[in-house]
Amino acid sequence: MSEYIEIQTDPTDDPDVFRFHTNLLLVEAGVEEYDSAAAMEEGSPVAQALAAVEGLAHLRLETHDLLITRDPAVPWHAIIADVTAAIKDFFL
Repeated sequence: MSEYIEIQTDPTDDPDVFRFHTNLLLVEAGVEEYDSAAAMEEGSPVAQALAAVEGLAHLRLETHDLLITRDPAVPWHAIIADVTAAIKDFFL
């Protein structure tokens, strides 16, 4: 693992979808997708760590990327802060 955790966020064309890119290995290979917090709670350890983040409607994990679809009632600034904190807590 890198000495530093880097997380970059990028909006997409859809206002309810954001891409997070990190220097951390989130999944070994392939793609993981979760359509609810309940599914995340039953998923991989990284998905479980993100299950408590309010407002996640859909989570897609790729090697170094997360693609998050939010519940439109929850503002992005809250989700971004909570996802970033959950990732850092998980890997530290």
